[in-house]
Amino acid sequence: MEQRQSLINSALRTIRIEHQAIAALAHRIDDSFARACELMLACDGRIVVTGMGKSGHIARKIAATLSSTGSPAMFVHPAEASHGDLGMITDRDVVLALSNSGTTEELINILPLFKRKGVPFITMTGNPDSMLAHSADVNLDASVDEEACPLGQAPTSSTTAALVLGDALAMALLEAKGFTQEDFAISHPGGRLGRRLLLKVADIMHGGAAIPRVEETTPLKDALYEISSKGLGMTTVVDHDGMLVGVFTDGDLRRALDAGRDILTTRMQDVMSRNSKTVKAQALATEAAKLMEDNRVYTLVVTDEESRMSGIIRMHDLLQANVI
Repeated sequence: MEQRQSLINSALRTIRIEHQAIAALAHRIDDSFARACELMLACDGRIVVTGMGKSGHIARKIAATLSSTGSPAMFVHPAEASHGDLGMITDRDVVLALSNSGTTEELINILPLFKRKGVPFITMTGNPDSMLAHSADVNLDASVDEEACPLGQAPTSSTTAALVLGDALAMALLEAKGFTQEDFAISHPGGRLGRRLLLKVADIMHGGAAIPRVEETTPLKDALYEISSKGLGMTTVVDHDGMLVGVFTDGDLRRALDAGRDILTTRMQDVMSRNSKTVKAQALATEAAKLMEDNRVYTLVVTDEESRMSGIIRMHDLLQANVI
């Protein structure tokens, strides 16, 4: 038990120290931060994020976050930059360099090349009086009072502070650019969020010959055959002009049998559900999911812009498409 408590205390101390490091950042969000954002907003190339060691890992994440939120960015390893990768950086770009010490040799070595290219140079350092900080067009102060590492060696609080400051930049740029959920989805078409924001009802509905369809005068026994053959657990009911007048589901069947209806003589018009819920084919699949949830139904009839029946969508289809 004593060892367990020691482990818990260590974790709590780490969280406390890193929380304090993050809280201290709020007092440094000033004109320098705004100026850094302005340089990035004015960039018509890419935001090149660079850093060595643990700062490099944070730089990679910041570049990824910027790119996914509307600010094209890339990570360039500073050691590789001096061996040819500097050619990836153009005079249309902006450089964001991370260094806790502000004296990272690999960054200092390529600093003159940034200056020669004339690219705006932003630094994020833990030492605002360092060479890199003084050489920058804008320096963002990411200093911390102490690392969470009890040895004071492993980058912990400092990398957390840099990560949060990078997120702050990305979110400020996102809002300034008016980046929307739809824009985010376009950048993430393979993810669940992209599917939720981009997938239309028309993309996953059952249409054409797959739509179960009977007329108002169809006997119940024939409707059961249609339901079984189409395999959607229901059928639409149309009038003699082919217009939707209702649906017949498993629930309607149970109610008909409980009422003692004869499947040979009962007609659809006597047992179908009228005023069935519909959804437009061009609606988002998430809208269909909410409509089903709000009305406690598992199937919706899909209609086109002229309110003509064009398909069927089920809760199961939404589950298979990872919409819900």
